[in-house]
Amino acid sequence: MNTKLTEQVHDAYKKQLRKEKGWVFTTQLLILALFFGLWEVAGRLKWVDVLLFSYPSKIVALLWEQAAEGSLFMHTAYTVGETIIGFVLGTLLGTALATLIWWSPFLSKVLDPFIVVFNSMPKVALGPLFIVGLGPNMLSIIGMTLAITVIITTLVVYSSFKEVDPNYIKVITIFGGQKNKVFQKVILPASIPSIVSALKVNVGLAWIGVIVGEFLVSKQGLGYLIIYGFQVFNFTLVLGSLFVIAIIATGMYQAVAYWEKRVTGGR
Repeated sequence: MNTKLTEQVHDAYKKQLRKEKGWVFTTQLLILALFFGLWEVAGRLKWVDVLLFSYPSKIVALLWEQAAEGSLFMHTAYTVGETIIGFVLGTLLGTALATLIWWSPFLSKVLDPFIVVFNSMPKVALGPLFIVGLGPNMLSIIGMTLAITVIITTLVVYSSFKEVDPNYIKVITIFGGQKNKVFQKVILPASIPSIVSALKVNVGLAWIGVIVGEFLVSKQGLGYLIIYGFQVFNFTLVLGSLFVIAIIATGMYQAVAYWEKRVTGGR
């Protein structure tokens, strides 16, 4: 009887959660619809400067025209490819660096002030160095992305390593486990949620790095379209490019969030 009652309570709770999620999603859609509807009306009635702010139907028409020509897909694919490379490499290198400084307390003490200083530096200022050192090409853009993502990943993951319950580590060492076993059996499994959370942060950081890099050196990509739109005063193109970035970045973030739920069991 108690088991049946527990199942009923659990089912009612799940139903309430689904209902709440439905209301949240519906409210989000209504806010978006209201925002774009007001923007459309304001543009068509000249309540705002159409040259600067454009309006949604005009932006969609321009994107449709560019998509029909094939140029939009080319620029989008170029930027997405760079973003994925920077995103993956930034996460892997940051996690590897965090592992290295966890493994060696001496190295951690040596590198700590350098990591703090590098993290506080404005990364955009490094752009000219990447251009000169790596050339005005994709390597510079990837370098800019890594400069932004690697240090943040290192700090997040290393902090997670240090916060693992020391009692778990003692259990492994009592039974003769070496440091590699401690890392394999305790540190890494306990830090998986933090590593996945770092992925969510890196989605936005990777886009920032790529777009800034394209501002500086690229002759294609969504960042290039934004700069080109500013140069020719085509702000509809600028806003359209931002629309595309927002949609794809949201898709990447939701994919990582979905994977996080799978990895952490929905916690």
